[in-house]
Amino acid sequence: MRSIDLNADLGEGFGRWTLGDDEALLDIVTSANVACGFHAGDPSTMRSVCTTAAARGVAIGAQVSYRDLAGFGRRRIDVDPAELRDEVLYQIGALAAFGPVVYVKPHGALYNTAAIDPTHAQSIVDAIRAWPGGALPVLCQPGSVLATLAAEAGLRVVAEGFVDRAYEPTGRLVSRRQPGAVLHEVDAVVARSVRMAVEGVVEAVDGTTIPMPVESLCVPGDTPGAVAMAAAVRAALEEAGVAVRAFAA
Repeated sequence: MRSIDLNADLGEGFGRWTLGDDEALLDIVTSANVACGFHAGDPSTMRSVCTTAAARGVAIGAQVSYRDLAGFGRRRIDVDPAELRDEVLYQIGALAAFGPVVYVKPHGALYNTAAIDPTHAQSIVDAIRAWPGGALPVLCQPGSVLATLAAEAGLRVVAEGFVDRAYEPTGRLVSRRQPGAVLHEVDAVVARSVRMAVEGVVEAVDGTTIPMPVESLCVPGDTPGAVAMAAAVRAALEEAGVAVRAFAA
């Protein structure tokens, strides 16, 4: 049976500020990308999400970022590659204090930069290889620079698609600064999710169909109606005969 993983960015509150409904989403997703304190997240939030995820059989991944709390990790930072390596490794270790980390996913600007920048992509790869618990899979865009370098380093690459993000014809995500970068119409999101899971393709903003062979789909965790959208995506996948389960299970 064809299968797909569903992941979401969780634990993105900080102190008294909360974002998204982590409890509800942990009943839907199979993998949780948990913020590690650099773009969002604090120790108590990390502990809470990890504890709940473990209890529900949801895989825990380190959602690593540039050091950018003020910008929610959505600003590229020209950090020294060695420093970035150490900061990514630090974040994995911080999350591992609260649960078994089984994969790594970059967040925001680091995700987008590592898709095209060999220097910062290599820093992520080096951090994962330095993790004393053993090499971890990396969740990233198929065909990206990070995917290429991770594979060359012997890491498992898990190709990821976004159910609610628009794609350029190149396969890269449309910048959030552009209109239409985020899709909100549930039926459209559900249809493209099933198509990515079953056919391995997605429609780009210019109307062309581009390859998108993915093992995991990222559902939104911080937008209005995120829980209902994620639930609709999962239901549609299962109705289409796609088993929904963690890639790291």
